[in-house]
Amino acid sequence: MIVKASKAIAPLVFFAALTAPTGWAQQWTAPTPEELAITSIPEVPGASALYLYKEETADDGLHSQNFYYRIKVLTEGGKEYANVELPFYAGESGIKLDSIEGRTIHSDGTIIPFKGKPYEKTVEKTKDYKIKVKVFSLPSVEVGSIIEYRYVLRLDDNWFSHPDWMIQSDLFTRKAHYMWRPTDRQLSMEDGKQLSSTVAWTPLLPTGAEIKQTKVQIGHGRDAGSVQLDLDVHDIAPLPKEQFMPPMRSVSYKVLFYYTAYRTTQEYWAAKGKQWAKAGDKFAGLGSATKEAVATMTAGATTQDQKLRKIYAAVMEIENTDFTRARSTAEEKADGLKDIKTADDVWTRKRGSGDQITVLFIGMARAAGMKAYRMGVANRSDHFFLPGYLSLNQLDDDIAIVNVDGKETFFDPGQRYCTYGRLSWKHSNTSGLREIDGGTKLADTEGQSYKDTRVSRVADLKLDDQGVATGTVKMTYSGDSALAWRQEALRGDNTGFKEDLRVAMEKMLPSGMDISVTTIENPTAFEAPLTVTYAVKGPVGSPTGKRLLIAADLFEVNSKPKFPEKKRELPVDMHYPSMTQDAVRFILPASMVVESAPAAGAAELKGMAVFDTKVANSPTSITVYRNLTVGRALFASDSYPDLRSFYEKIEAKDQETLVLTRAAAAAAAGGN
Repeated sequence: MIVKASKAIAPLVFFAALTAPTGWAQQWTAPTPEELAITSIPEVPGASALYLYKEETADDGLHSQNFYYRIKVLTEGGKEYANVELPFYAGESGIKLDSIEGRTIHSDGTIIPFKGKPYEKTVEKTKDYKIKVKVFSLPSVEVGSIIEYRYVLRLDDNWFSHPDWMIQSDLFTRKAHYMWRPTDRQLSMEDGKQLSSTVAWTPLLPTGAEIKQTKVQIGHGRDAGSVQLDLDVHDIAPLPKEQFMPPMRSVSYKVLFYYTAYRTTQEYWAAKGKQWAKAGDKFAGLGSATKEAVATMTAGATTQDQKLRKIYAAVMEIENTDFTRARSTAEEKADGLKDIKTADDVWTRKRGSGDQITVLFIGMARAAGMKAYRMGVANRSDHFFLPGYLSLNQLDDDIAIVNVDGKETFFDPGQRYCTYGRLSWKHSNTSGLREIDGGTKLADTEGQSYKDTRVSRVADLKLDDQGVATGTVKMTYSGDSALAWRQEALRGDNTGFKEDLRVAMEKMLPSGMDISVTTIENPTAFEAPLTVTYAVKGPVGSPTGKRLLIAADLFEVNSKPKFPEKKRELPVDMHYPSMTQDAVRFILPASMVVESAPAAGAAELKGMAVFDTKVANSPTSITVYRNLTVGRALFASDSYPDLRSFYEKIEAKDQETLVLTRAAAAAAAGGN
């Protein structure tokens, strides 16, 4: 957050704060013989690099933040850390990133200073700010080198930015030091409300780590008497790399700071909620033309549900720029248009962001006579909502809550092609701020049922006596599985979408098969399942003399163990509950019969997941059925042993084979 000091209650401008990677030191640190000799670290076997030291210091009196890195390169892969990218905001606050220095120290002590000039590029641009990146590479980096660099972020006078200390990263950290001297000057917000120099923070720290507060006296005048906050940490493990991890932004070690004039969390969310709701309601207010469009599209509907379905279908036709691209101000001007400021603008242009489309849907529902409420939620794919972290920046996306025929129902129109009356998984089982009659409150969103997301995988294949199969595969998706593919299609053309589908199937089936997409049904009909049919041909079995060995469930032939680690630190996040149903039918060659087939099997995880498989025979074919239902999205780390055991049973069944033998050999064996 970047704020402006108050002279005569000057207005505040808020931006999302970017925390750049690391620290500052007044002098370069001389390497020790032990540091030069390091080739590996016992804490992380096979690590490509480690932080020997990190330092981040911020001094509001100087309007600057200083960063310093020292990294030891352990492997060829660790040399990538010599390629540095430093992001920063450029806007009204006048942020500048400068004083970049760096050097490389070889394991024999040779020092090679960085003498190049960083390259600057803009990666995002709006009418208010730009996100820029400075890029440079440290010279002559070898395995065994120590690389270090430092830089400064500077703000114009009267502007202040709190740091966010991101303690944990992808590398092991031996030592790190963080310091902030906040200003004691008066700050002001957009609404003109005074802030004292009060700051607060939300910490998630390793055991034993504490933020120390000390009074400091620095000269005279403003910022002469201040508080200094310090944190020292050591031996910080890298971020875990585990299957199905929860969003690391929410579970990694860090300290999130914020300026506050509020005494309690309840006071903050009540005050900010009022402002947030007022802005949303202003945007959602519809003009006569849009209200007339609502009346026309809902004509003939006799229930609120019927009316809302028509409104939902209409907003789903609007171009969602979250999945295509937003137009620049210059492009809008060229078309004779101004920036979107109201829901009417979204409806008129038939184009808008996901949040803009959601608020339009809310306004249209209200125009149709229904109670409709806006809710801002944390995107669960990125982070969890923290009520104690007093920042509206936690609210990533908007969803809608509508009272339909007496029942409140959640909607996600900002997620293009999301099913009516459902939330995308990233907005389910999360929290945020919602409107209620007469105000706002913190609330949770509803979860999903395993019935909401289904994947049906059906193969109908004719075998020859060499194990080559010819036939079709039909994939049917509903819920989040369909949503993911439909949104993927929005990001490219039809040819690219077909190729993505083909590659996904190629990764699933045995290698060497020819695969082509023949039909795609309901690619945009969000209320219907998405069905993709493939033509396939290729080897699925291994001939061994008179026998043919075939993987019973071809869809699992390339699957790897889901949870190979015996122990786990973090909860398991499967994103959403789901059902997967397989049916693989082999039409047998006349020359072969079934010698043996996998026995029926089943497994259950304490009511949280179930699995079963069976085989059905006929004189000319054999069909393998497999069903897996996972009834929840999140599993606590203490349930990991049971979850791992459950999947090990499934994976053992998936590797069982179907054995065919030549009919003449089988008859001879029977005669003997």
